[in-house]
Amino acid sequence: MGPARMHTLPPQPPLGTTAMNVRTKGQESARPLVKSSHPDEPWTPEKSDKRYQVQGWGRPYFHVGENGHVMVTPDPERDSQLDLHELTVELKDRGLDMPLLIRFPDIVRNRIARLNKAFATAIQEYDYKSTYQGVFPVKVNQQHHLIEDIVEFGAEFDYGLEAGSKPELLIALSTMRRSGLIVCNGYKDRTYIETALLAQRLDKKVIVVIERLEEVDVAIEASKKLGIRPMFGVRAKLSSKGVGRWAKSAGDRAKFGLSTAEMVVLVERLTEEGMLDTLLLLHFHIGSQISSIIPIKSALQEASNIYTELCKMGCAMGYMDVGGGLAVDYDGSKTDFHASKNYQLQEYAYDVVDALKNACEKTNCPMPIIVSESGRAVAAHHSVLVFEVVGANEVRYGEPVAPDQTAHRVLRELWETYKNVVPKNVQESFHDATQAKEEAQSLFKYGYLGLREHAHAERLYWHCCEKIQTTLRRLKYVPEELKDLETSLAAIYYCNFSVFQSAPDIWAINQLFPIMPIHRLDEEPSVTCTLADITCDSDGVVDRFIDLEDEREVLNVHPYHPGQPYYLGMFLNGAYQEILGDLHNLFGDTNAAHIRLSENGYDVVHVVKGDSVTEVLQYVQYNPDDMVEHVRRQAEKAAREGRLDNAQVRMLLGHYEESLRGYTYLTD
Repeated sequence: MGPARMHTLPPQPPLGTTAMNVRTKGQESARPLVKSSHPDEPWTPEKSDKRYQVQGWGRPYFHVGENGHVMVTPDPERDSQLDLHELTVELKDRGLDMPLLIRFPDIVRNRIARLNKAFATAIQEYDYKSTYQGVFPVKVNQQHHLIEDIVEFGAEFDYGLEAGSKPELLIALSTMRRSGLIVCNGYKDRTYIETALLAQRLDKKVIVVIERLEEVDVAIEASKKLGIRPMFGVRAKLSSKGVGRWAKSAGDRAKFGLSTAEMVVLVERLTEEGMLDTLLLLHFHIGSQISSIIPIKSALQEASNIYTELCKMGCAMGYMDVGGGLAVDYDGSKTDFHASKNYQLQEYAYDVVDALKNACEKTNCPMPIIVSESGRAVAAHHSVLVFEVVGANEVRYGEPVAPDQTAHRVLRELWETYKNVVPKNVQESFHDATQAKEEAQSLFKYGYLGLREHAHAERLYWHCCEKIQTTLRRLKYVPEELKDLETSLAAIYYCNFSVFQSAPDIWAINQLFPIMPIHRLDEEPSVTCTLADITCDSDGVVDRFIDLEDEREVLNVHPYHPGQPYYLGMFLNGAYQEILGDLHNLFGDTNAAHIRLSENGYDVVHVVKGDSVTEVLQYVQYNPDDMVEHVRRQAEKAAREGRLDNAQVRMLLGHYEESLRGYTYLTD
């Protein structure tokens, strides 16, 4: 394949600022309706950019190009971009079937640089007397190539890794083949602690964070056994809490951390052992995706006071780990909604630096090195899941047909309702149509209406609803009882992917991700739909989508034409989703491609083939060779008994063995 075409970046439109600062639900009995474009005005890519709120969640990495395709700018410092649709088609031509996870390591490089630049700016402006040294939490995305890239890109910033388990510590030691900071969190056994202590001799600064008092004696004994002076940290169980789903990460009932009383016990224990100088770091974490800056400010104030108190008690200290929580604006609204954030990266850095400086100046404590574990904010943007629509189920019954004069009264009433829908009577028309439909169902149930008549009544009812919905677009506000009509009329688009494998947070915690077509964006998306995956589980649907004011239950898409590929993209899913994915219906990992910018376009630096059927079967303890043999014996028996001929036996076994070698998803 030849080099990809390069595109010159157009001027980026200014970021919208029309969103309210606080998002609430259910405060009004009616809501504004997004009106469709005037029929005389042509649809433009700029309108698609606005419709899908790309400016809000996508800048500076994604926008809609003049050709109606999603454009990717992996490195905003370079005047180049990639056409996501062209890239998808080219990768598919290479044999990478849908669904396809496309990773852009250059975005990770840029995210790390932005994070470090924000703290460098804050440190300079506040005249902070220390430095910033971030770490990437391996749990956010343990994929080998990503961790290797993070270590490579972070070298110039002395950017380290955080491990939350023994396996993640092993990953950190293997991939960080340079000096650097490794923070060890999570529950620890003796092997974990001994490995961390020994790793200090590998030119690493490995800090073991005490999460429970029970770990203290184990760590002290390991230190004596190995003759290695440890570097300890302690996680504080703050009274300040975050917001949203992870608010319980802090507070008295938090899973991890020591209370202030337990920290005093820790200090006394280290004093007894003559190891007070080994306590170097204070860590806190109030949750992931903290959408409001206010809880962050509160937690920083409390933690800063604890830090200075530990200094006054004689602990060496030197590091303040402010944990994760730096949010990602998934819906682009710039509010404190759980899928957004009401602050910018620079504001976050300013608040961290300011809180620590003020606390240390008041107590004459040396200012610590600032550590943050901002994994979501680093990794989320770099990954896009592209999947194909493979079918559609629409509430569409052709043109309405008038009943003849001899038809049942209920059919004639439905027809009259349909003809008379106008803006001033939409609510009354909906009531009449609903009553007629319910009457038709009752008549059919008791045998007074035939099947054809019942079907005609059902078609007329949906035609009434479609006409009412079209009429509503001419109104400024939608009556409360009609606001769900759009959802009732939405199509179902069947898509070749598994929610459980590729976006488990949608199913598990109702996470919102930006989803949109990656092409045809110079056409108006005139269809509303929900998305269904190819698992046989009713939970395998996506029926909650981003919106500027709240959430939407439908997605605007283009009409589906069988035989013509139609691709959708799920964006900002580079954090947590890959490692959390499960094998529902035995749909395995997707194909993945790592794309880096090059002088001639882009390079496919890594291709990671998705799971084969054989691999996912082995995950659940099946032996594929035994399975083939069992089916072969059954086929031979069927042939002996005349139920299959030899050609059919060969076809069955051929399909069986080919399927075992193949991709778990639908293929051409």
